Amino acid sequence: MGEIVRFPERAADHPVEAPEPLWRELVGRELHRERKERGERLLDVAHRAGVSMQYLSEVERGLKDPSSEMLQAIAGALELDVRELASRASRPKALALAA
Repeated sequence: MGEIVRFPERAADHPVEAPEPLWRELVGRELHRERKERGERLLDVAHRAGVSMQYLSEVERGLKDPSSEMLQAIAGALELDVRELASRASRPKALALAA
């Protein structure tokens, strides 16, 4: 058999950094923030967007990567366009909240 090669130990002065958030997580957080600011329920926004409440919940939690058509429908249900949503999700504030 072969020899076992161990990974080197990480030095204490090099802490492990959190991974950069995925785009779907940033977009989901922004959709969630917008919905909550508007005082809306998942059910109401999902109905207007033509998606299930379960699906919208998974998008907001960053578990689903919606197609551009789905993203447009959800953003539209919140009176946002996709360009505005993308702009908000890419701002430093959104990135800081993801950390």
